[in-house]
Amino acid sequence: MSSSAAHRPPPPSTTTTTSIQKTTADSTSSHLLEYFIAGGTAGAMSRTVVSPLERLKIIFQCQGPGSPTYQGMWPSLVKIGKEEGWRGYFKGNGINVIRIAPYSAIQFSSYEIAKKLLTRFSSKEGELTTPLRLGAGAIAGICSVVSTYPLDLVRSRISIISASIGGSSSTRTHPNPGMGMVKMSVQVYQNEGGIRGLYRGLIPTVIGVAPYVGSNFAAYELLKTYFCPPSSSSNENGGAGNVIRKLGCGAIAGAFSQTITYPLDVLRRRMQVTGLSNLNFKYNGAWDATKKILRNEGVKGLYKGLWPNFLKVAPSIGTSFVTYEIVRDYLLTF
Repeated sequence: MSSSAAHRPPPPSTTTTTSIQKTTADSTSSHLLEYFIAGGTAGAMSRTVVSPLERLKIIFQCQGPGSPTYQGMWPSLVKIGKEEGWRGYFKGNGINVIRIAPYSAIQFSSYEIAKKLLTRFSSKEGELTTPLRLGAGAIAGICSVVSTYPLDLVRSRISIISASIGGSSSTRTHPNPGMGMVKMSVQVYQNEGGIRGLYRGLIPTVIGVAPYVGSNFAAYELLKTYFCPPSSSSNENGGAGNVIRKLGCGAIAGAFSQTITYPLDVLRRRMQVTGLSNLNFKYNGAWDATKKILRNEGVKGLYKGLWPNFLKVAPSIGTSFVTYEIVRDYLLTF
């Protein structure tokens, strides 16, 4: 027997592999609270910094072809400021933060769990391949959107009712443009079919969210391996240069993911605001909405609000990933 054969290490046993996977899963569950808190903080931070652009995007998406009241990003931002004051830029942001905090917390926590569970299918020991990261992100996106969808629908309604879309003032069309989250939720529940009304547009949302969140996580992780290699220092998030690179990776990942799934986001918004009297949108399901948008507005109708959305995505997604990693790592070492 050769000396090399004598010193060759034995192959890892099934018991050892199973033990490693169990330890990894136990570690993930024990840190679930840290993931949840970090995710909620990241979501609230990321959405607040881009609230004006978020509201403008929703207005553009829900503005029909016969009522181009808001034209161009900068003129529209000025219009909001003149008509509604600085508070108009943050209309719907309160409920958005209330929605996004649990949404982001569930999303990041679900991603961490899915990532650990899918590790057993990876060809790279202890590391996910890009397709598996895509799958983990898709699972995380579905879990988060189903859990918080009614809040998203109500937030869209609140963002729209005070905007002067269609040439009609909000006070004529909606006698209570300052309607809050609870009143709007009750109104939708009472007038639009109960729980079913609060989940209008869920199917196109899930169809859009799965590839969006999946590609978002996968693209960010992939970019990070190239531009943000693990630091030799004990504090991986410590350098300002590293934080800036991560912000850039998040911005690119978000822009890519939004571009390929944006038409589904427009479709979701249109279905969410179906029933508002000043918009006159009448859709009988997702497919009917798609056909009507294409017939009445062309392909451009599916990309309304894309430009302000690009400007929103860059700081939002970048801030979200960086905030999550900083808060998570701090809590895990606290």
